[in-house]
Amino acid sequence: MSSSTLNVRELQSSDIPKIISYWLHSDKEFMKGMGVDVTKIPGETEWTQMLEEQLSQNYEDKKSYCLIWEFDSQSIGHSNVNKIIFGREAYMHLHIWYPEFRSKGLGVQFVKLGIPLFFKNIQLQKIYCEPYALNPAPNKTIEKAGFSFVKEYVTTPGWLNFEQNVNLWELNK
Repeated sequence: MSSSTLNVRELQSSDIPKIISYWLHSDKEFMKGMGVDVTKIPGETEWTQMLEEQLSQNYEDKKSYCLIWEFDSQSIGHSNVNKIIFGREAYMHLHIWYPEFRSKGLGVQFVKLGIPLFFKNIQLQKIYCEPYALNPAPNKTIEKAGFSFVKEYVTTPGWLNFEQNVNLWELNK
């Protein structure tokens, strides 16, 4: 994989079906391991509306901003920020859609490629990430990408999650 080409780019309408497929067809135990309450996952129509809305908004108005991860020109995952306070801060999420691309160190490289776009386009000063404390992959990934550990605490980190222990990480511009 060392000779492979990695690229990060903004979400396009052609990416929407792949993101929806990831959420609707991933193994339910995998989702639970990420801290997702699978009963909260919306259907295809709601996902499509949310993602299309994101495409139509200016950076200043976005509730969520998504970057697509490409491996040798194949879309294999995404990272997004939400809870955006434009010009200040946002919360980052990272997802590799296909099992064969996980646990290979690609996430760290993709996060490092995407961070400058989040800082520039959303004019962030700080990015937070609060992965499920019991999910080692994203915790290792963001630490290797340069985030600093802040604390562990109990919360429901997002609208798709159950209450859980999370690790709060931050990265300053």
